[in-house]
Amino acid sequence: MRRAFARALTGPLAVLVAAAVLPLGSSAPAVADEGVIGGDPVKTSDHPWVVALSSRDRFGGTRSGQFCGGVVVERSTVVTAAHCMSEEVLGVPRNRVSDLKVIAGRTDLRTSEGAEIPLRDEWVNPNYDARSNSGDVAVLTLATPLPAGDVIPMAEEGDPAYKAGTPAAVYGWGDTTGSGSYANTLRAAKVHVLADAVCEQAYPGNDEGTYLPKTMLCAGELGGGKDACQGDSGGPLVAKGRLVGLVSWGSGCGRPRSPGVYTRVSDVVKVLQQHR
Repeated sequence: MRRAFARALTGPLAVLVAAAVLPLGSSAPAVADEGVIGGDPVKTSDHPWVVALSSRDRFGGTRSGQFCGGVVVERSTVVTAAHCMSEEVLGVPRNRVSDLKVIAGRTDLRTSEGAEIPLRDEWVNPNYDARSNSGDVAVLTLATPLPAGDVIPMAEEGDPAYKAGTPAAVYGWGDTTGSGSYANTLRAAKVHVLADAVCEQAYPGNDEGTYLPKTMLCAGELGGGKDACQGDSGGPLVAKGRLVGLVSWGSGCGRPRSPGVYTRVSDVVKVLQQHR
């Protein structure tokens, strides 16, 4: 099973073993005030395009029902991981989740700051392949638009932000240790964009997954220690002030020679054009 970057769960409040390879998308009761592996605290006021996906019905109210991340790319449009909308993560078919919302402007999930916004529509990439995780993107349309200043630009194909070695940061409220310690407050970990060859070597097509550079992006640190983890799925990887990736999958969390794999945003741009 893939380590989806909420790095998925099999039912409400379930915690998957971090050593497994899963989609990163689920959440659990908070036992730590941290987020992502090797991260530092940040505020949504400084990064307003980072949002949380919430369902109290499925994931409880302790942390506002957070189970995945998302990114504001237009005033009424949030992108996230396709696997976050799956039965594997939600525990039930999507049509049985009646309280799915996007939470904006809430640094600490234990508070009521910011806004909880219902969805007007949702769309999962029809080319998403759950077996390979290729095309791992879903588009959520908000019932109420957010301010224009909350929108982050997306890096299109050929953007220098994709160059190997570029400093980047991944954001989320997910597992901070790889063993079920979920964050209360937003965190960010500084990583680097890695060469496609690094991920092709790490994930050549074995049980831990297949890296496909056309639709995926590789980021992390070769020595490990900084990474997204369960609960961070669908959240942003940002480089040079632009969105370059969405947390998607990987092997464990923060392991040496097992970097995180992200949905490549240049491919997301094409998916959005298809959606429209």
